Amino acid sequence: MPSTVIPELLAHPDFRRAVDWRRQPFAAGEVIVQEGQSDRSLFMIEEGSADVVCDVWLEDHRHIRPGIWVLGPGDLFGELVLFDQRPRAASVVARTPGRVVAIDAESLQRFLDDHPDIGYRLLKELFGLLTERLRRANQRLESVFAWGLRAHGIDRHI
Repeated sequence: MPSTVIPELLAHPDFRRAVDWRRQPFAAGEVIVQEGQSDRSLFMIEEGSADVVCDVWLEDHRHIRPGIWVLGPGDLFGELVLFDQRPRAASVVARTPGRVVAIDAESLQRFLDDHPDIGYRLLKELFGLLTERLRRANQRLESVFAWGLRAHGIDRHI
């Protein structure tokens, strides 16, 4: 779901480029955000595409990195920094060359306090985004759970 509020925010004279936000190019395969990192930026993809991935360790100490979401132009990621200060929950890896807008979370929070009309619209947009991601995550979890029950023959006993 591409953001409609962030482009307006970037054009606002009170939200300054190179102070409150910056453009950052990325190459295909580059890690834009690393799981476990503690930076404080919200990102929007301007050009290109990226995968949201997580680190999964299997029983035999094998490591896999499944993709859980594909991001394209206008998509936001890293939005949880606006709500808590915990480390990143997933990594974002570029599929193609492109560019992101990196927005400093503290600057954004101050700006939104001073501009509640834009703040309300951004929060409404973020709640919609988080709701959609939660619904998709629930569907995937249900699918994996059902697969596990079938794979282990447990479904016959229920």
